[in-house]
Amino acid sequence: MEQDTSYKERKVITIGVVSELTGLSERQIRYYEERKLIFPERSHRGNRKYSFADVELLIDIANKREEGVQTFEIRQEMLKEKRKEEDKKIRKELMRGQINARFGVQKDS
Repeated sequence: MEQDTSYKERKVITIGVVSELTGLSERQIRYYEERKLIFPERSHRGNRKYSFADVELLIDIANKREEGVQTFEIRQEMLKEKRKEEDKKIRKELMRGQINARFGVQKDS
């Protein structure tokens, strides 16, 4: 794991604690993993480890489920949002390259 990872992204929370924080059962949490809505890391012993960002995501998923949104729809929305973020990152890099080229800025090797 990278040292500069923010505390929100560090996967250090066990499934039991996540269950307590979210009010979801461990089975529900594992189900959301099966549906590819959440991606915990595994410890060397195989235990699931979650981040604070995962906890927030699980709460968001639970709220959507209470509103009647299906897991498939949630997954599609998440993929769409991920693509949007990737496109934004690409546009930013292209813009930076154009600005650097325009003003003769050399990229460090």
